[in-house]
Amino acid sequence: MFLKNEKYLLNLLVIVFYLFAFKAYSASEDKEEALNYLKSLSDFSASFLQSDGESISEGRVYIGKKRVRAEYFLPAQILIILDENKAMYYDYTLEEDEFFNPKNTNAWFFYDIFRNPDFFEDAKIEVKNNELFLEKKGINNEEQNFVLRILFEKKPLILRAIEVLINNEVLKLSIYNHSYNEDFDKDFFKLINPKSLN
Repeated sequence: MFLKNEKYLLNLLVIVFYLFAFKAYSASEDKEEALNYLKSLSDFSASFLQSDGESISEGRVYIGKKRVRAEYFLPAQILIILDENKAMYYDYTLEEDEFFNPKNTNAWFFYDIFRNPDFFEDAKIEVKNNELFLEKKGINNEEQNFVLRILFEKKPLILRAIEVLINNEVLKLSIYNHSYNEDFDKDFFKLINPKSLN
């Protein structure tokens, strides 16, 4: 009788092991698919709504081969262009520009999400219903704790939202109107005051 029970227990353990192994393999495949999707986003644009819990901004993000451009339309017209180590901020109303290192601001996540997806290699992954979540925790260059979450629709895989939590301040971006294979002008991602292009 004991040997029979031991055989059932062994079979149960083998089944549980395979279920966990399959789930881990499936999660690994899902993460790889999400990272490949982010890497493929070049010559891409999408509209976004941004909320910080107090105000809502509206704009569009453009992903080039090496740079990221974010244009805010409402409530103020602002342009931000990001490279890995340099960035430009331009306020159309004030006609003022400022150049800065994006790693020293909360704009760094725009660049890392779209031009450095390997940043998420050690991220947690969760799949629920038809949604896939990547979550990365860490400390930014200003020694602040952050949590960065990216939400994808799973089938088909489409980026839907980004959420950044830094020192209890939340920034959420809902992403829609995806456009692939954009044709950008050669000056579109230049780090210069847009008035000097005219």
